[in-house]
Amino acid sequence: MIIKPVDPSRPLPLHDKGAKPPKGLPNGDELKRLLAVEQERLGELQSAFYADRRHALLVVLQGRDASGKDGTIRSVFDACNPQGCQVASFKAPTDLELSHDFLWRVHQVVPARGTIGIFNRSHYEDVLVVRVKNLVPKRVWQHRYRQINDFERMLTENGVVILKFFLHISKDEQREQFLERLTDPTKNWKFRAGDLDDRALWGDYTRAYRDALRKCSTRWAPWYLVPSDHRTARNYLITKVINETLSALKPEYPRASKEVLALKGTLAR
Repeated sequence: MIIKPVDPSRPLPLHDKGAKPPKGLPNGDELKRLLAVEQERLGELQSAFYADRRHALLVVLQGRDASGKDGTIRSVFDACNPQGCQVASFKAPTDLELSHDFLWRVHQVVPARGTIGIFNRSHYEDVLVVRVKNLVPKRVWQHRYRQINDFERMLTENGVVILKFFLHISKDEQREQFLERLTDPTKNWKFRAGDLDDRALWGDYTRAYRDALRKCSTRWAPWYLVPSDHRTARNYLITKVINETLSALKPEYPRASKEVLALKGTLAR
């Protein structure tokens, strides 16, 4: 089973029921086995992708607080060679970043060919947080949907393959994750008082996410809605999409030249 891209022409309710694993997906040990198979496959594909260097892959992870972005990065990319992966996290912009256009800081960390780049949050914060918290006028963030689509099209036309995943969790699941963070001393540091302020704006964020996903799910840079209340299911679905995408690119190890292969005889002496 593989999830399909968001269809901009269809309603996108983002209700809590949609955060549950899709029907027909195995559970328990069988799902863990399937995830392990896909993780191993990703490691093999990424090795060839790194050597091939014809494309870059940009994986965007977006979601509410406690939706599992960090856990997804740890689990999904565990089998990958770290040399061929890079992670960029987007927090509140600095004064220098604010003095440029909103995509300036994003373009600087777009992965090079042969590399898988993972965005933990992304340029979509500039049509989400800024909209919900009124950080810029409406006329400013409304133009950004088109600007983002143009930016992503330019990247794809220059060899960057883009996959965008919205980690969709229910309000109850977020509450459980927050309680875990407050209870577990090793996770206390991940909790901010501002997380509760954002939770109080659940409906506003739902509307902002819905518009961002529908307006910016394009043929060249699709959005995927990932049910994320169940961690193993979430990781399996994301890994499966990445593997299908990499497989379609047909990455190959470069062939050695005749001169290089001739050196084998020299080593035999």
